[in-house]
Amino acid sequence: MNNKKETLSYIKGVLMGVIVTVTCFVVLVTVGLYTGRLDLNSAIKTGSSQVTDEQAEKIKDKVNLLSAYIDKYYLNDIDYEKMADSIYKGILNGLDDKYAAYYTKDEYKDISEKSSGVFCGIGAYMSQNSKTGVLTIIGVVSGGPAEKAGVKKGDILVEVAGENIENKDISYIVSKVKGKEGTSVEIALQRKNAAQLLKMKIERKVIRDNTVSYKILDNNIGYISVSGFEEVTEKQFIKAVDDLENKGEKGLIIDLRDNGGGLLNTAIGMLDRLLPKELVVYTKDKQGMAQEYYTKDKQEVNVPIVILVNGNSASASEVFSGALKDYGKAKLIGTKTFGKGIVQSSFELQDKTAIKFTTSKYYTPKGNNIHGKGFEPDMKVEYTGKMTKLKETGIKVDNQVEAALDYFENVFR
Repeated sequence: MNNKKETLSYIKGVLMGVIVTVTCFVVLVTVGLYTGRLDLNSAIKTGSSQVTDEQAEKIKDKVNLLSAYIDKYYLNDIDYEKMADSIYKGILNGLDDKYAAYYTKDEYKDISEKSSGVFCGIGAYMSQNSKTGVLTIIGVVSGGPAEKAGVKKGDILVEVAGENIENKDISYIVSKVKGKEGTSVEIALQRKNAAQLLKMKIERKVIRDNTVSYKILDNNIGYISVSGFEEVTEKQFIKAVDDLENKGEKGLIIDLRDNGGGLLNTAIGMLDRLLPKELVVYTKDKQGMAQEYYTKDKQEVNVPIVILVNGNSASASEVFSGALKDYGKAKLIGTKTFGKGIVQSSFELQDKTAIKFTTSKYYTPKGNNIHGKGFEPDMKVEYTGKMTKLKETGIKVDNQVEAALDYFENVFR
């Protein structure tokens, strides 16, 4: 369609597709929240909208009016696919749900690849402040393109490929950063105390996301750091727990600071290694229907556990922490968690695009929903950045890790 006169009929067709999508759809649920995703095990969901015939007619009339103006006065050629995507994105943007989004086929493919733990990008971990929209680099993959280019923890991402990404959805930003192996992306960063933006051109490479690292600290205390709850994380975490047990750990520190969440099923699988067969989380949807999630076997860890948390510990991190806290298996040390007690589900449509929006609330085993509140730590310790070299292992740790080690010293007295 290259003729502007076809605009009216095209938009009418788009609109009818939109109305059908809104009023009644059957979709396959495949993946869920990107910073706190929910996997609903490929369940089939059906739904009907509250849109009335009168409301639908009003929408059509307004689109007809806009189409008439465009057809008569618009100077340039029209990108109809872009126009259609904008309509679909607008519907989700109108839900008053900051987590809602419409993903094009390419955007959804990129997001799905990221959750698998193997993707093509620059190797930088990002966290977005839900209130300000500011996107901060919270870590880089060791030896990855971002680290080699000089990207540092604490940098604020301002532009991607020449586009200002302020207040853009993090999933959209990730899709812009990612791309084909060997291609490059230009980014602009704001660094503390730097007078100007730092602009970098970084070549994309295949990133194999190692989301878990671990070691033994002084007094035989195990330490596991988890950066996200991706598909690869469960196996990596279980291996770390097994290895530390084989080394005779006396206590375990699980570091979830700056962990914005991930796949719910991954969090449950990790809890399965730590807890006996128990209810670990349940969700309630708009009809009040509950879905319960349990660990599967009697295997558990029988040493004291500390979980390190901060204001960026969110979603699946809070599910994980809440279950261990409720059963008295772990103490939380650090600062208050983010407070994300709602679940988003992504629905893959027939054309391989997808939509995402909030579908339920989650509750800890004792019935607590911490949305907007977060978990207060059992021991509040602000991060100072001060590093201390341990006497036995020579490993340098920050003051919050040191506080966890001090806690274990008191436990074992």
